[in-house]
Amino acid sequence: MSEPLHYQSLVSIAEQLRSSELSSVDLTEHMLARIGALDNQLLSYATVSSDLARAQAQRAEAEIKAGRYRGLLHGVPVAIKDLCYTAGVPTKGGLKVRQQFVPEFDATVVRRLQEAGAVLLGKLNLTEGALSAYNPEFPIPQNPWGKELWAGVSSSGSGVAVAAGLCFAAIGTDTGGSIRYPAMANGVTGLKPTYGRVSRYGVLSLAESLDHVGPMARSVADAVALYNRIAGYDENDKTSLNREDTEIAELAATNLNGLRLGLDAGWFSHGTDPGLVEALEHAIAVLTALGMECVAVNMPREGAMEYRNLWLPLTSYEAFRAHREFFPEREDEYGGYLRNVLRMGMRMTKAEYVAAEKQRAEFSARFEAALYEVDAVICPSGGMVFEVNAAAQQGDAEAMKDVVKHFQGQFTIPADLAGTPTLSLPCGFNDQAQPYVMQLMGNKYSEATLCQIGHVYQSETDWHHRHPNQQNIMTLNC
Repeated sequence: MSEPLHYQSLVSIAEQLRSSELSSVDLTEHMLARIGALDNQLLSYATVSSDLARAQAQRAEAEIKAGRYRGLLHGVPVAIKDLCYTAGVPTKGGLKVRQQFVPEFDATVVRRLQEAGAVLLGKLNLTEGALSAYNPEFPIPQNPWGKELWAGVSSSGSGVAVAAGLCFAAIGTDTGGSIRYPAMANGVTGLKPTYGRVSRYGVLSLAESLDHVGPMARSVADAVALYNRIAGYDENDKTSLNREDTEIAELAATNLNGLRLGLDAGWFSHGTDPGLVEALEHAIAVLTALGMECVAVNMPREGAMEYRNLWLPLTSYEAFRAHREFFPEREDEYGGYLRNVLRMGMRMTKAEYVAAEKQRAEFSARFEAALYEVDAVICPSGGMVFEVNAAAQQGDAEAMKDVVKHFQGQFTIPADLAGTPTLSLPCGFNDQAQPYVMQLMGNKYSEATLCQIGHVYQSETDWHHRHPNQQNIMTLNC
């Protein structure tokens, strides 16, 4: 392989493990050594579960040699966002009030990964409670493309670990953009499934009607390999979907004839970095050359702040109820940003929440109507990576003023409100070697179509094969 072992695709690694060309034990030791060498700079892991990973690797290797191969994840080292319960392993959720919490059972996604024979390297850092800022006493993951660069909200540890070759894929969650933003910031692939496709049982809630669980990886094919093992009905989750079309069939690098690509150029270019707009236009040219038909669509034109004002009341109301075990009794242990959001939710009445839900339904109907005209709509995956300091990332109100202007919530929040799927994938780089990432939005249950489009695009481009320079990673804290 031309790529270093830790940057090879999950699918390629799986084949080498299946054929016993590669040992899961040796691979796991390689990954643990890489984490040990680099993660004191990157801070992507909240907990490295070395003993568990070694035991799982030994078991996987023995099973494969005995002919009991379980599938693509068997013996492959992956990592979990520290929002998902893992029996016997701390699950802090970025929260000081949960610093000592060790679950007695696995979240459904974790259990399904273990049943698939995956090797769990550890739990990944995130923002406090999966909102937008870090608790001041918790580490902030560092973007491997540059020490001054934002690593994305919430699933930041997942994005950093995937981009830096510290796991072959990771679990992320998305309530307002927390798979899309870290995918964008770290230049990786992220699939936010339809709401209910992946069980939330055993996953700490931010806002239960908005929370999505999905895979992050370095390619569409790798993301699909993870998605296929974590998706599906779960009787423990009342919002879980029971549908026969959950699994995505093997992807083929074929043409895209007959598929329609939705374009609203004024919408996706408004306020967007010119270089990113150019990268999107180039991606459109690639997709049309592969057979897609461009179709004009009219996306809802609310601004980023209008979307935020629609999303925030729903989030705060539901978040307060998710934190009632600790809030307000232990509110002094919360960071200022999350504390203020929980206070907002505590003050809201049921009538105000019902009114917000009505607005959500009205907007979602318009948004979904535009999506149903085509097979996918192209736009940015939340904007462009930017420089940021620790104070802003910890929620300091003054420092955040310069940060908020970079958030293009019009490209992230709608799909959470409507519960529709999205796929984020790299589509270029700027002159400072910072990634550009596009997003494909689809109507409900269209994960397979989005992933087929993304896979064919990645078969024709090499953006997803470009990785951060290890020397830059080693000097992040210098």
